[in-house]
Amino acid sequence: ADFPYVPVPSVKNMLKRIGMKMDDFDLVEHNEAFSVASIGVRSGLGVPPDRFNVRGGAVALGHPLGASGAIITLRLLRELEDLKMSRGIATICHGGGGAYSLAMEVV
Repeated sequence: ADFPYVPVPSVKNMLKRIGMKMDDFDLVEHNEAFSVASIGVRSGLGVPPDRFNVRGGAVALGHPLGASGAIITLRLLRELEDLKMSRGIATICHGGGGAYSLAMEVV
């Protein structure tokens, strides 16, 4: 996979491991290092625009080196709570050509 789009297979592998599908989730928070990455990741995962980076992504909100994973995880939690939703996915790519994905459920 190309570097900006590695969250797509990362999320798909995570979903397979936890036995869920994209439709089981209300929101997706993707940390994009480049704006074009969000277009490819959103399209690759089949996520509607109103469920993807609902308050903007890292290009708009900032991308401090070393803190991005914590920021998108907490931002997703806050969005789920504020919007009265329960499940979300956070995903981030790293410079080594891989990506991390996290499924979250507010109970």
